Amino acid sequence: MIDPITAVGLATSAYNAIKQGIAVGRELQDITGQLGQWGKACSDFAFAEEQIKNPPWYKFKGSDTHSAIEIFAQRKKMSEMRNEIKSFISFQYGPSAWDEVLHIEAQMRKQRKEEVYRKAELKRALIEWTVGILVGLAGIAGLALVGYFLGKQQGKW
Repeated sequence: MIDPITAVGLATSAYNAIKQGIAVGRELQDITGQLGQWGKACSDFAFAEEQIKNPPWYKFKGSDTHSAIEIFAQRKKMSEMRNEIKSFISFQYGPSAWDEVLHIEAQMRKQRKEEVYRKAELKRALIEWTVGILVGLAGIAGLALVGYFLGKQQGKW
């Protein structure tokens, strides 16, 4: 799965392409590819942020403060990009064009959720169940071993 920093990097490159396209006077239809990339990156960032906030039970967290500050900074950067794109598009093409951008972003988010995020969530669930079962079996085996040695010590075996 993509991490938040990579998602912000992808969003930044798409943002720069959108900004250049608007600066040279390209039509909104000509920059929909970049808008789509930007929307995917925003969606990936939101998903990665949610995954970091809710890590699997078997992972030990590092520095929560460092992660929180990093996510906060990246979220602010994404928010600034969104506001600038909104300003550019609303100024250049009118306020109704921003609704079109929001529609494109919603489509990207829905598509990513159906394709990529569902697979990532299934993979995470599979790993969690596998690790859980292995830990449970190791616990049962440990208890059985302790019981065996206690029984052997008491002369019952």
